Amino acid sequence: MKSLFKSTSKILVATTLVLSMGASSLMAETKDKFQVSWTIYVGWMPWDYAQSQGIVDKWAKKYGIEIELVQVNDYIESINQYTAGKFDGCLMTNMDALTIPAAGGVDSTALIMGDFSNGNDGVILKDKKSLADIKGQSVNLVELSVSHYLLARALESVKLSEKDVKVVNTSDADIVSAYSSKDVTAVVTWNPQLSEITASKNAHLVFDSSKIPGEIIDMLVVHTDTLNDNPKLAKALTGAWFEVMAIMKKGDTKALEFMAAASGTDLAGYKSQLDSTMMFYDASEALKFANSKELPLTMKKVSEFSYEHGILGEGAPNAEFIGMEFPGAKTFGDTKNIKLRFIDTYVKMAAEGKL
Repeated sequence: MKSLFKSTSKILVATTLVLSMGASSLMAETKDKFQVSWTIYVGWMPWDYAQSQGIVDKWAKKYGIEIELVQVNDYIESINQYTAGKFDGCLMTNMDALTIPAAGGVDSTALIMGDFSNGNDGVILKDKKSLADIKGQSVNLVELSVSHYLLARALESVKLSEKDVKVVNTSDADIVSAYSSKDVTAVVTWNPQLSEITASKNAHLVFDSSKIPGEIIDMLVVHTDTLNDNPKLAKALTGAWFEVMAIMKKGDTKALEFMAAASGTDLAGYKSQLDSTMMFYDASEALKFANSKELPLTMKKVSEFSYEHGILGEGAPNAEFIGMEFPGAKTFGDTKNIKLRFIDTYVKMAAEGKL
């Protein structure tokens, strides 16, 4: 999934791409063909199932449009391409939505918050069983990612800071092999890599995202102008998503086996990952989360972390540089620079059976 972010150079690349395209090329319009990018992760496999089983096509046809889900092998690259205007929508985390498209000046909307990590991201120590033992160690992780954010939150819990460790930037594709090296003693990663590493005899999971529930959110993000000009897209995507959620809630073995195989694991492995993912199978649950008082507080923490690490946008003077909007007319940050919006409009329609 989410190699959440990235190096500063990648941020600059994404921003440069957006600026070079010019405002006119990013302006939305009413249209009937759309593309949404996605990458492999437990909480996003339902989209692959929805497309392969014709569920996406069924809902798209209902609204007289066409929707193509495009798998991109590199998570960050998928977001960079979305930011540059290649895709109408993209699957990403709340932190990346803030630090890539929003920080790049692209106004985006979280259409569906499908789940949050509830143990899918974790801190692992080699031969040590206490989180406090991380002090003085080098920690391998995807720098400036949700893994980095998780590390910061973990350190807070034992009254340590990033000054007490050394972060070693490591690709999500290399994190498992890196752990096998005798020189690597601490890593932070997400599933399926997390499960693979914790299976090692000397690996000890000392902190995971269940300790910060609701802070690492997996979302479907759409360009705000595209969404406003094409509500049919939002309705079709939301309808397709919750149709699959209903199938999963029933425990449909064939559906889960498909998702497991497509993500490179077996049924038991996929179910294990689902166990550490707080999926919102009912639209009413997603609606409640979208309207929770915790959501703005979470994004405040994420914004502060992002500012402290220099990934809130070039020249950001403070953590409130980018404005965010939430259901109920709640906001955080500069209301004159709102670039990330969380809405409940279409999830509410799904909950009320109005799609």
